[in-house]
Amino acid sequence: MKKLIFFLSIMLTVSVNAQNLLNSKSGKTAILMVHFGTTVDETRAATIDALNDKVKSTFPGITVEEAYTSRIIIKRLAKRGIHKNTPKEALLRLAADGYTNVIVQGTNVIDGIETEVLRQEAALMSQFFTEIRVGRPLLYSIADCEKTVEVLKNRYSDHAGKDKAVVLVGHGTSTPATAIYSQIDYMFGAADAGSFHVATVEGYPTYETTVAGLKKDRMKKVCLVPFMFVAGDHARNDIDVEWREQLEKDGFQAETVIEGLGQIPEIQSIYINHIREALTAPVVDAASHKAGFIKENL
Repeated sequence: MKKLIFFLSIMLTVSVNAQNLLNSKSGKTAILMVHFGTTVDETRAATIDALNDKVKSTFPGITVEEAYTSRIIIKRLAKRGIHKNTPKEALLRLAADGYTNVIVQGTNVIDGIETEVLRQEAALMSQFFTEIRVGRPLLYSIADCEKTVEVLKNRYSDHAGKDKAVVLVGHGTSTPATAIYSQIDYMFGAADAGSFHVATVEGYPTYETTVAGLKKDRMKKVCLVPFMFVAGDHARNDIDVEWREQLEKDGFQAETVIEGLGQIPEIQSIYINHIREALTAPVVDAASHKAGFIKENL
């Protein structure tokens, strides 16, 4: 038990004493933006490229690179002469170029499988850097969720009303992280936006549970909006075609607004804030939180 307390205390000390990388003169710092990717050029420009450019303008003294995680998208783009690195390839290149500190910021919406894999890849590459920190996904804290609900409520208010609803469709995940979608759905109700609902393609809430709620509320019109960073092939095929057509078969007047979360300036700002947090201090995990609690109670 004493060894455990000592180990956790050391973890806390390292966390507290770690350097602020924002204006650090120690080593070279880079930001690696990691995206799932898309083959749709106009969507890439409006989301991925737009956020990358915003990061560059926000942190002018820091090098900003990017990587894609989808091997399928990387291969398809390569056939068109467009090269995209994987996170591992990008990190190895940064290490070879002499960068000692790296912030890895993914554009995942939830803290699901993709974020977990990104943290694992960063951990495997940590031997090549003095500091490597992984920023948080869009929906991490309660404040993140409340801000996102406010932004989306205002952006799509014209599509919501007494008999018309907005359904934000996320990808979903097989892990417990899928609960975040139900949380956002609940938060819309708490924010006096009961005409807004959240559904997922591969998680929960499902299409069926969402439609049941729409019928219970006697909704006649439904506007489908991607709850995804990029509105690529997945959004266009599943949402703009399959879900819209199914809603019409189920008796609703359906329409779509196909745009990714990544092209909304206020959503971009949340990612920017997560990068700034990671630059100024280590991203505190559950173990560090527990270490602090133990130290306070020694």
